[in-house]
Amino acid sequence: MSGEKKEKPLTANRAWAYVLIGGALEIVWASGFKYDAVPGLIVIISLLVSFDLIIKATKVLPVGTTYAVFTAIGTVGTVVVESVSEGRISMLKVVLVLLLLLCIVGLKVTSGEGERR
Repeated sequence: MSGEKKEKPLTANRAWAYVLIGGALEIVWASGFKYDAVPGLIVIISLLVSFDLIIKATKVLPVGTTYAVFTAIGTVGTVVVESVSEGRISMLKVVLVLLLLLCIVGLKVTSGEGERR
């Protein structure tokens, strides 16, 4: 035995989990730019880990769809964080966020094998 650890190939389900986790971390680091409650070290770590997860996910998933879902999670999440912290949200912003979510779901549903890299 050479002592090398053989890495299992990344499955599509695990890659989508990476996208979800990376998107959640994007909310942390993006919110950290505005709110002092998020320490700078947490912002940097969240940023680095989120992009590492997205890079790994794009090895298996279509790049365009992966990035769109990743940024949509971050966008919706930061809008929610900002709305909660400010205590208000406009109806126009709600409609636009819902439209964004609809488009992202559409991208996910229509992503196929021919769309990879």
